[in-house]
Amino acid sequence: MRVVIAEDSVLLREGLSRLLTDAGCEIVAAVGDGPALVGAITTHRPDVSVVDVRMPPSHRDEGLRAAISARAEVPGSPVLVLSQYVEKQYAAELLADGAGSIGYLLKDRVADVREFVDAVRRVAGGGTVMDPEVVAQLLVRSRRDDPMAMLTPREREVLQLMAEGRSNAAIATHLVVSAGAVEKHISNVFAKLGLEASGSDHRRVLAVLTYLRES
Repeated sequence: MRVVIAEDSVLLREGLSRLLTDAGCEIVAAVGDGPALVGAITTHRPDVSVVDVRMPPSHRDEGLRAAISARAEVPGSPVLVLSQYVEKQYAAELLADGAGSIGYLLKDRVADVREFVDAVRRVAGGGTVMDPEVVAQLLVRSRRDDPMAMLTPREREVLQLMAEGRSNAAIATHLVVSAGAVEKHISNVFAKLGLEASGSDHRRVLAVLTYLRES
């Protein structure tokens, strides 16, 4: 798996490089600012990029904005954001392009190296990995004119768990219900959001994106 790392802290950048190299990844570029990230993605076309949000010169949101720019030039380029902060506006924009292969984890909440490496691999494979705290902050918006107002509380709960990247089996375990009940809730969510059958995985991504964008 070919990886680009974008992190302005030299120690963290080297630490991530060593960690992912030990996990069998090839680090094709390790950069410290937004323009260098865009250049690395467009040049190397990596399997996944691990990106910090705040990088020079202003240390605000350059990493996220660079990731959005890079995905505009290389559509669908997988990006895993790894940050101490949730930058709501650009995080929502990154998710809203509909291409998938996106993750957003908070550094302070990554407690297991193996789980982190698994998250990197899942994003590289086209999946979505979201820290629950990121999901919660993205959903702190006005619910006026909510197109998902027709969803029941349990259906919303199932959809939020889907947004966290959980499988049907994991959702069933979390809610202490049967796998069949979860499948029924998800089917109802698809129907109420007007997502016609075109492959379960595709509809799943669209449902999550709708939830994050509109809730």
